[in-house]
This record gives sequence, C-alpha cells and structure tokens, in this order.
Amino acid sequence: MMTDKHYLQTIFNEQNFNKEDLAMILSQYQRIEFAKNDYFIQEGSTANFYYFMESGFARSYVIDLEGNDISTKFFSSTDIVIDWYSYFLKTKCRENIQAITPCVAWKITFENFMKLFNIEAFREVGRTRLVNNYFELKNHSVSIIADPAKERYLNLLKSKPDIVQNVPLKQIATYLGITDTSLSRIRKEITDKK
Repeated sequence: MMTDKHYLQTIFNEQNFNKEDLAMILSQYQRIEFAKNDYFIQEGSTANFYYFMESGFARSYVIDLEGNDISTKFFSSTDIVIDWYSYFLKTKCRENIQAITPCVAWKITFENFMKLFNIEAFREVGRTRLVNNYFELKNHSVSIIADPAKERYLNLLKSKPDIVQNVPLKQIATYLGITDTSLSRIRKEITDKK
C-alpha cells in the first residue's frame, strides 16, 4: 500500500485500479513546474505530452486574422491540459497553451500513454475526460452563438468560479466573445443587483 498519497490518485482513484496497475500508471507521469507565461505548447509545434494540472491556471488561445489574442479554454486543478488533435494525430498545434500563473503539472509522453492503454480502467478515465471535453467545447460553441453575453458570464461564474477569480478579465472577455468593456459593465450590473 502506498503511504504518501500521490497527487494523481485524485485522478486515478485507487478503488478503480489494482495496486500494480496504479503503480505502473503513476510511474509513467513526471512532475513539472511552469512559471507564469511559460508555454505548455506553442502553435506550430507538435504535442508530445499531455498534462494533469495539479495547481495553477493556464489557457489556450489563438491569434485571429486581425492579430487579436482570443482565449479558447482555461485550465485549473485536475484539468487535463492537452491539444487532443495534435497529441493523437501528431499534427501541428493551431493554438498556444500558456501558464497564466505558476503551475504544477504531471506530464506523460504519447509512448508512455500507449503503454498504459491496455489497462481498462485507465482507458475509461481517458474516455470520460475526452467526452467531457467534447461536451464542454460544444456547449461553449453553442453558447457563443445563442446566449446573451451576461448569461455566458454567469454560466462561467457558476461552473468555474476559480477561473473568474484568477484569470485576467481581458482573457475572460475574449473567451466569452465580448470586449473587456462589456465584461466590466456586466460585472457592475451583477454587483449592483446584490
């Protein structure tokens, strides 16, 4: 039995794995620290790792055709930080993933990931994460088109309050598809109603 609880046991719950499989899984990940503004991956490179975020905040973003920096996703504790397309298909990333604050994460190479793929419970954790990421992306895409800006902000506030408290407003505004001035006005309206 492991004496010190490894951070990744919050992801890979020991009740779902036998001791040997869990030890094998934990041994394939490497702890890494990112300073504020360090990149997990940059546009144009190929993703060779994915990460489980232990602490800190990061975001993915793209530069649009007018040269604007647009946030596409935020990452915080227990999130998987990955460019799915690049990691699995070995294509070049179209986004950047950058630390907003100092971060601690656990990375795994594609080769080591594939070694673990024969463990059914490991595959199930991965499948669940992939499906959840898809639903989150789909909901965000539809929300940008169909929901008023205030509702988009309130949904983010409800689902990810830690992001709203720790991420610069300008980055949140681009994620919500609005200007930072509009976001400030929405935040003021909400505060005034309290």
